[in-house]
Amino acid sequence: MMPERKGFFVTIDGPSGVGKSTTIEELHSQLAARGIPAQRTTEPPKTDLGNFTRQHAGQIHGMSLACLVAAARYQHIETTIQPALTRGDLLISDRYVASTLVLQQLDGVPLDFLLSINRYAPKPDLAAILTAEPGKIADRIAEAGVTHRFRGDPTAPSREVDLYRDAATILANSGIQVLTLDTSDATPSEVASRIADAIPPLPLTSVPPASIPTPQEP
Repeated sequence: MMPERKGFFVTIDGPSGVGKSTTIEELHSQLAARGIPAQRTTEPPKTDLGNFTRQHAGQIHGMSLACLVAAARYQHIETTIQPALTRGDLLISDRYVASTLVLQQLDGVPLDFLLSINRYAPKPDLAAILTAEPGKIADRIAEAGVTHRFRGDPTAPSREVDLYRDAATILANSGIQVLTLDTSDATPSEVASRIADAIPPLPLTSVPPASIPTPQEP
């Protein structure tokens, strides 16, 4: 059984090329300017298991990769996420379960399998889902270059946008506060400000932790 949660857990997910990394940098700057300390983390986590997952994601596919990603996530929960939330920290994660529900489905893994192996992952208090017009995402990817195999599929931007919309619905139906933000014409500063405004003062009153249940497949 996990300890009670005093902190606040924010996750930020979205398609490749949506401006997620820039938005996260801007969010931390804005929080610092407001005098709000925040701990930053990422998935896969920077652990031996997380690094192995990142380095071999191009060679390991399907359910094998999905299980590896989940294993790295549970290690991340034990070593970083749960301790931070027990202390009462504000924790911001660059990617979390929403990314798994999208990327691993693009890799051919059934949704019910993904929900099952991630069912004990603690819920975020706020899940920010960044999105954009598929054409603009494709242009940004072309400019940045293909850095992993999911970016090599010309149909991926449109499919990712649709799957992230589905993931947002799954999270919202499980009781998570979901903030979907279109970055097509918004600046990273504007998007970050919307996320920062949704974060309450800390520490929170202790609340029991919750995990993501397995809903009916949409």
